[in-house]
Amino acid sequence: MSSDRIEKAIEIAAPVSRVWRALTDHVEFGTWFRVRLDGPFVPQQVSTGRITYPGYEHLKFEAVVQRMEPERLFSFTWHPYALEPGVDYSKEPPTLVEFTLEEIATGTRLRVVESGFDRIPVHRRAEAFRMNEGGWSQQVENIARHVEQAS
Repeated sequence: MSSDRIEKAIEIAAPVSRVWRALTDHVEFGTWFRVRLDGPFVPQQVSTGRITYPGYEHLKFEAVVQRMEPERLFSFTWHPYALEPGVDYSKEPPTLVEFTLEEIATGTRLRVVESGFDRIPVHRRAEAFRMNEGGWSQQVENIARHVEQAS
């Protein structure tokens, strides 16, 4: 098991186009990811907002959209598990989050890969990895439930 990357996959009973919309429409993304985004996702632009998950509402969401290849790949970089008040995480290298979509007989296979943990400062690397490992397990379930309930 790599300490540099987290990989999750889930099969969703919905067409690729529907899963793509849930990933890349900022309002829908916010619904299942539990964040209120300030505006739409735009490649090479910073996406900002506020976390809406209970107990974490004080946290800011900030990611730089990297790629949006319709119905195939959506990716962004961010600073994982950046929770400490007053800490400037901007000096740390970000991790890369990639969502890839594949059409399968029953709908869509969604794969999420977050990589780059080995570049995170050692004093917080293990905790960031551990928390995001659990976080992505929950988030793939969240998007599947969101898409399948709305279909």
